[in-house]
Amino acid sequence: MASPRLPAAIRAPFEARTWRAVGYVLIGLPLSVCWFSLSVAFVSAGAGLLITFLGVPILAGALAMSRGFGAVERARARGLLGHDVDAPEPVRGRTGGAFSWMGAMLKSGASWRHLLYAVVHMPWAVFSFSVTVALWTWGWSLFTYPLWQWVFPTWVGQDGIQLYGDATHSFYLDAPFEIAVTSLVGLVFVLIGPWVLRGLVSVDRLLVTGLLGPSRLASRVTELESDRGVVVDTAAADLRRIERDLHDGAQARLAALAMDLGLAKEKLAQDPRAAAVLVDEAHGEVKLALQELRDLARGIHPAVLTDRGLDAALSAVASRCAVPVSVSVDLPARPVPAIEGIAYFTVSELLRNVTSHARARRAWVDVWRSGDRLMIQVRDDGVGGAEVSAGHSLAALSARVGAVDGVLAVASPPGGPTAVTAELPWRA
Repeated sequence: MASPRLPAAIRAPFEARTWRAVGYVLIGLPLSVCWFSLSVAFVSAGAGLLITFLGVPILAGALAMSRGFGAVERARARGLLGHDVDAPEPVRGRTGGAFSWMGAMLKSGASWRHLLYAVVHMPWAVFSFSVTVALWTWGWSLFTYPLWQWVFPTWVGQDGIQLYGDATHSFYLDAPFEIAVTSLVGLVFVLIGPWVLRGLVSVDRLLVTGLLGPSRLASRVTELESDRGVVVDTAAADLRRIERDLHDGAQARLAALAMDLGLAKEKLAQDPRAAAVLVDEAHGEVKLALQELRDLARGIHPAVLTDRGLDAALSAVASRCAVPVSVSVDLPARPVPAIEGIAYFTVSELLRNVTSHARARRAWVDVWRSGDRLMIQVRDDGVGGAEVSAGHSLAALSARVGAVDGVLAVASPPGGPTAVTAELPWRA
């Protein structure tokens, strides 16, 4: 039988995470002193020489050097704290020349944030280094005091750690009870130390993220570029799907229809009965082609969605589902067509998954507004096990929802039930 795991408070002093954080703090002080000294020296020299043109390249060089320090700090945070921060946008001059580069460097907000980090982090590194060394040294030395208490009478000539002493009185920790209490006090420091340390390095995480990472605007631009790529890829995939469905479905049926009508035309004068049979078969092909075209149109943007909104459109989707589906739509107004179309597609895809994979007896669809978000939830009582992973339909659906600043959350434990919640921006 496996032994139960130790409580987190007891495990913390021995975890690799804690010792990596100790290494981060200990290495941080000498590095921070180096960054601070070089940055202040170069910036002071550059500011003092601004009256001449020599100050400009020195200041630009100081900012470039600070960005190099930032790269080291990001690598240190990634390796020892597991905190991954992207590098800021690179500095590029308009013309590619030296003067253009210096101007771009001096105007770069990210470069000045790196310089600010070099200045601000040094006093914080001194504080966190002092607290960490004090807690770690006192904690482990007092906790292990029973193991090395013999050093004092053997090599120092006193009975133990001296708590008090003057010309007439002195007090040493040498009795068994005093040694045990000393060890317990050390144990308290050992157990508290990791949590204090984690609080200290959390401040370092904030400094690295806020001062050494990309700006909020740059992150938003990158996110929008990624979303634009997802939208373009999704649109291209939809076009390929429509082309494939038309080619393999309605187009093939219409081609067969044209051939049947051609044969019926040829036989009309010679064998009217055989021509009537061919026309009857062509009539059936027309019905099937029209049904496939209607299904294809529903998958793109059904007319009922345009005319009557989500309630009627989702009810129509639910009526065609192989399992009974209850639909509840509670919206104060209709969202914009783009969001409405994505909501319709999301529910359609989720109900298709319920039919194909869930082995459910019943499903529920709820749509409502919460603040500035459109909420969609599809639940079923099936076998569960759904997940958002590469190659699955839920991954593509999550990318489509994320392209409009939405979120897709899946709760589907093995054995069920499954609840998939989509959150879209609300724009009426």
